[in-house]
Amino acid sequence: MTKIENNLSEGSVLSKLVLFAIPFLASNIVQSLYNATDMFIVGNFAGPASMSGVSIGGQVTMILAFLVMGFTTGATVLIGQYMGAKNHEGIKKVTATIITLLLFCGVGIAALILIFREPILRLIQTPPESYSESAAYLAVTALGIVFIFGYNTLSAILRGMGNSKQPFYFVLISCITNIALDLTFVAGFHWGAFGAALATVISQAFSVMLCIRYLVQNKFQFDFKPSSFRIYKKELGLIVKIGLPSCIQSGVTSLSLLFVTSLINVVGGVNGSAGVAAANQFGSFAFIPMMAVSVAISTMTAQNIGAGKMDRAIKSCFIGTSFGAILTWMFFILARIFPSQIISIFGTDPAVIQAGVSYLSAFSFSFLLLPIISCINGFFIGAGHTVIAMVTSILYSVLLRVPLSYLFGVFYGWGLFGVGLGSPAGHLGGLLIISLYLISGKWKKISIKAKAPS
Repeated sequence: MTKIENNLSEGSVLSKLVLFAIPFLASNIVQSLYNATDMFIVGNFAGPASMSGVSIGGQVTMILAFLVMGFTTGATVLIGQYMGAKNHEGIKKVTATIITLLLFCGVGIAALILIFREPILRLIQTPPESYSESAAYLAVTALGIVFIFGYNTLSAILRGMGNSKQPFYFVLISCITNIALDLTFVAGFHWGAFGAALATVISQAFSVMLCIRYLVQNKFQFDFKPSSFRIYKKELGLIVKIGLPSCIQSGVTSLSLLFVTSLINVVGGVNGSAGVAAANQFGSFAFIPMMAVSVAISTMTAQNIGAGKMDRAIKSCFIGTSFGAILTWMFFILARIFPSQIISIFGTDPAVIQAGVSYLSAFSFSFLLLPIISCINGFFIGAGHTVIAMVTSILYSVLLRVPLSYLFGVFYGWGLFGVGLGSPAGHLGGLLIISLYLISGKWKKISIKAKAPS
């Protein structure tokens, strides 16, 4: 076993799960700080219009990024199963395939964003006051989307091998760089959303270079030489089979967020957009524990299934779901007790605070439901059952959340509170579906199992 690898199919389930999840948890905290820094500095030094521009422009970029990054789920599961089966040649081929695939996708998506950014911003009813700021942020981040893809892809590969520490170190350095550049470009040069975007792209590029350097120095299976960039047909088929449902899930969920963003822009205007951006930023912190534990469950499940240890995989799901839910519920308590204080962290405008509190008072109920859904889905994904995760996500994010947000927020006239209420209402339906699938026992049939080398 190399320095990069970490075998999760042996030892205490609880300790392995926690030790894997903690660095990933820390990485997500830093990543959220990374995003919150843009919001905090822009909100305090550039005003609501720039704050709204960062929120809207960044959301559009990440929607398109998530559409493609779903394929990294397929790579993570395959690498985890190959790790459990001790198939290093398989790891090499999966790595080469996913890196090459997403490099091409990154270039293509960057071009699409640059070409269609204005129609997209008009489509989601971007407030006139923040239109130019949103367009500037979107254009700059589009040019750097290859680095966003690069970091997330390399991190997914390392996580599949059981290594969650190195991605934490890289994102920490990147976050510090981003803060320094934000203060320079936004607070110092007064470049608004453009400066925040430029800081993000430069710091992301830095993290990618550090990650590549680490992998090369530790003799990783993929050496990043031009001749190594290739797509293996068999591995591509497996990545697509596992990753396509996750890709569709990410894409559909992200598109649903566009509709919700459009509702927010119509109902709340620029202050509503800024206030909801602050509430969602807090939400991103609240969901960090469940995301970290969900990925840990998924990776442990994949490695243990590869090693033929289903009982251990089931145990990791039970322990991890309990752990992730308890941590996320703590944020629900904070949201109920200190809503205005939370929103005021990102901006002191009274209208922005009022809008954010209204939205958060309803949206925060998702903190009770989503961790259970996410952690159990992590188990299904590790076993290759990405379709059920896709179905659940489409149900609560599109078929339920979007129409319910419109019903409560616009039809009943409840405003931002009603739009926020659509989220937990949708998650309640998702929890019902995933519970029925769990009870059915259909998940016990492993849909894809990476084989050991013959």
